[in-house]
Amino acid sequence: MRGNPASSQTSAAVVLREDAGKTIIEAHGDWTVDTIGRVDDAIRQVETSIEPDKIVLDLSHLGRVDTSGAYLLGRATRRCGVPDGDFHFLGSHPTARRLIEEVRRRTQVCPPDAPRGLGFYGALARIGAGLEAAAREAIETIGFFGQTVTTGLHTLVRPSRFRMTATVWAMEEVGVNAMPIIAVLSFFIGAVVAYMGANLLADLGFAIFSVELIGISVLREFGVLITAIMLAGRSDSAFTASIGAMKMQQEIDAMRVLGLDPFEVLVLPRVVACVLMAPLLTFAAMITGIFGGMLVAWTAQDISPAVFVARIHSELDWSHFWVGMSKAPVFGLVVAIVGCRQGMKVAGDVESLGRRVTASVVQSIFIVIVIEALFAMMYLELGI
Repeated sequence: MRGNPASSQTSAAVVLREDAGKTIIEAHGDWTVDTIGRVDDAIRQVETSIEPDKIVLDLSHLGRVDTSGAYLLGRATRRCGVPDGDFHFLGSHPTARRLIEEVRRRTQVCPPDAPRGLGFYGALARIGAGLEAAAREAIETIGFFGQTVTTGLHTLVRPSRFRMTATVWAMEEVGVNAMPIIAVLSFFIGAVVAYMGANLLADLGFAIFSVELIGISVLREFGVLITAIMLAGRSDSAFTASIGAMKMQQEIDAMRVLGLDPFEVLVLPRVVACVLMAPLLTFAAMITGIFGGMLVAWTAQDISPAVFVARIHSELDWSHFWVGMSKAPVFGLVVAIVGCRQGMKVAGDVESLGRRVTASVVQSIFIVIVIEALFAMMYLELGI
C-alpha cells in the first residue's frame, strides 16, 4: 500500500536564541505548505518585535522547503534595507537561501489602504480622482482609436493583410444575429410612441399628427439610438469578453511572437463589421418601429395603414431618414473601439475580465448618449 506523502514529512519547528545582540531563528524540520502552520505565530512575533537588521536565519537544521516556507522565513527580514545580505544567514542549505531571495523578489507586500476621507474634503478628493480617471480613459481611448485608424490605413495600402473571413464572421455576429432582438425592441418602441400620440394628440383633436410623431421620432432618434444601445449591450460585451479571454490565455502574446499584429487580426475586423452593419440594423429598426406605430395607430386611432403610409410619404422629408442613418456608422465605430480596447486591457484574472466587460458596456452607452446630444445640437444649428 502506498503511504501518504505528507505523513513522511517532519513537522516544522523554530528555536529562538540570542547571540551577540542578534536574534537567531533556527529552522528545524521541513518547512512546506503542510507543516508551517504551527510556526507562523513565532515568526510573526519576531517580525513585529525585533529590529529586522538584528535577525539571523540559521539554515543548518532545515530540511525540505518550498515557496510557502521560503516566504515565511524571508518575511522575518523583509523590513530590513538589505534583506538578502550575508549577515542575515547562518549555516548552509542547497536551495533555501536562493528560494527565499526568489520568493521575495516575486512577492510584494502592499501597505494597508489609506482611510477614506470624510466630509467636504474627502468628497472633493473622490470627485477629483474620478475626473482624473475619466480623463485618462478618454485619452487612452483616443489613442486606441488612432492606432486602429493607422492599422486600417496600412491595410488599405496592403489589402492582402485584411482578414476577410474574420470580418464576415464578425458581421454575422454583429448584424445577422442581432437583427431579431433589435427589430422586436424597435417594434415596441414605435408602439409606445404611437400610444403616447393617441393619448395626447387625440384630446386636442389632432390625432392624425401622431403619424408625424411616430415617423420623425423613429427615423431621427429612436431607431439609431436603440440600435446603438443594443450593440453596446450585446456585441460590445461579446467583443470585450472574447478578446479578454484571449488576453488571459496569452494568445495575444503568442500572436505578437508569431509576427501578427493583434490590431489587424482582432480589432480591425470587428470595427469594420460594426461600421458596416450599424446602418443596416438601423434601417431595420426604423422599418419595424414605424410598423409597430402603424399597427397601434390603426387599432387605437382608426388610422388605416393606407392613410398612414400616404401621410408618411407626403408630410415627412427624406432628411429625417438621412439624419438617423448618418449617426449609425459613428455609433458603430464607437461601440467597436470601446469594446476592443477594454478587451485589450484585461489582465490575467477573471475579476479583471468582469470589470472590463462592465466598463465596456457602460462607457459605450455613455459615449453614445453624449454623441447623440452633440448630433442633435449640430442638426438644430444647421436647421436639418
